[in-house]
Amino acid sequence: MTFSILARCSRTGRFGVALATSSPAVGARCPFAASGVGAVVTQNRTDPRLGPAVLAKLQAGADAQTALDRTLETAPAAHWRQLAAIDAQGRVAGFHGVRTLPLCGEARGEGVIAVGNLLASLAVPVAMLRAFQQSSGDRTGFEQRLLDALVAGCAAGGETRPLGSAALLVVDQDPFPVTDLRVDYHADPVGQLAGLWDIWAPQADAYRRRVHDPESC
Repeated sequence: MTFSILARCSRTGRFGVALATSSPAVGARCPFAASGVGAVVTQNRTDPRLGPAVLAKLQAGADAQTALDRTLETAPAAHWRQLAAIDAQGRVAGFHGVRTLPLCGEARGEGVIAVGNLLASLAVPVAMLRAFQQSSGDRTGFEQRLLDALVAGCAAGGETRPLGSAALLVVDQDPFPVTDLRVDYHADPVGQLAGLWDIWAPQADAYRRRVHDPESC
């Protein structure tokens, strides 16, 4: 019941995830990212334990596909899960268990993967990938590219149920996210998420500076 995009910014090394679903609080359950390591989404019948498990294997040096494969070897009820991952080199991997809700699918590009289930059309991940690739931006523009992809997924039909929540997670060089925005339940979660980004974007660097040099702010 979720559609997502994961990407690595080739210029800055940032990792990001944007996603939306019909259920509440998707940002608390599905996206995971670590600076210099990669990003993961775990969805369909979501098991939040799988995100940190995949990240740990990426941290240990596994590529995205190997990290997914090794995690799923011991994951309970793996046939219910849908996962995607991206590693530090921008390599991507996806997994769609046999019990993943139809329609399910993915679209891959260099340093980016879009995945989803209960999709209105298999054009959704393709539209997300295309929007991300056609968008461009500076250091703060990475988040906007992810949001553009999420909006494109909605325009292509999104999922078959009305959306309820959305989230945007981005990590840079610090051990904490530079952007972690969530709409836990709303009739227009993607629109609300875009509005939150408009508020957060001008202040994001200042909040980071307060961590490293509080006297400068």
